[in-house]
Amino acid sequence: MDWGFIFTTSMSAAIGISAIVFCLGAIGLNIQFGYTGLLNFGQAAFLAVAGYGLATTVTTLGLNFWLGIVVGMAATVVLAVILGIPTLRLRADYLAIVTIAAAEILRLTLRSVAFKDTFGGSDGLQQFSDAFYKLNPISPGAYDFGPFKYNEKSWWVIIVGWSLVAVWTLLVFLLMRSPFGRVLRGIREDEDAVRSLGKNVYWYKMQALILGGLGGAFAGFMLALGQSAVSPDAYATNLTFLIYVVLIIGGAARVFGPILGALIFSFLFQFVDVVLDQAVNTGLITFITSTQAAQIRLVMVGVGLMLLMIYRPQGILGDRKELQLDAR
Repeated sequence: MDWGFIFTTSMSAAIGISAIVFCLGAIGLNIQFGYTGLLNFGQAAFLAVAGYGLATTVTTLGLNFWLGIVVGMAATVVLAVILGIPTLRLRADYLAIVTIAAAEILRLTLRSVAFKDTFGGSDGLQQFSDAFYKLNPISPGAYDFGPFKYNEKSWWVIIVGWSLVAVWTLLVFLLMRSPFGRVLRGIREDEDAVRSLGKNVYWYKMQALILGGLGGAFAGFMLALGQSAVSPDAYATNLTFLIYVVLIIGGAARVFGPILGALIFSFLFQFVDVVLDQAVNTGLITFITSTQAAQIRLVMVGVGLMLLMIYRPQGILGDRKELQLDAR
């Protein structure tokens, strides 16, 4: 097997568009789940409304790209409010049920034939990212940087994506060291105690849900721009659970947990896929096909997550006490 190719491909995946999307989505989920204790199982829905808000504004309505960004963010806030109003005064598991159901309802609505003229049906929408790539200062061509080799468009997406990760990481760092962040941590530990101090727990939860949703919105923007397309099946439920895996690996309620988790998960996910594929193609493994090997990596992710939860449930950077949620 070509181990040089395997490691180069895996390292490229660790900084690629998927890692950026996972990282931004996990940063948002960290605000909701890690710091506030909100069980949001529909993070994919926030990515979807942002991506489709941008794509629909530009492609279907023929309006400005930057207006599409604003529409995507506004749609994310509206979705958070709609999900939060009936659930945030109830037990945490109600939010989990509502968010996972809402994400699937939204995905099926986006791919329905009835709205094909607006959202493109199962084919999705394209041709909305030209304004983004016109801002690219990098000349056309392929560029090497250590083991990484991308064309000018990919480098532009990577630079913008990781810059957004840096901005969101700084924002979370500052927020969680402010009185606002301390209230969120208090809600996670014991919301009744926080309520007894005169804090409006419901409003703080709503703010956390909105902020975390906006983190997911920027993940949705980068996913849409990186692929220059949006498709409803890209926002399936498994996307939310992969973002949870990233957060758990890095460590919940840790500022740098999503970044570390995204780097490790993206590297290992690609590494296992390429190793299994080459092992099958070279005859080292004969009892499975290349198609089956791609599915086995998902099984291995599940096994690895189970082992992590057994031996280090707090993640690499996390604290075991951070998992003691007041889910009432």
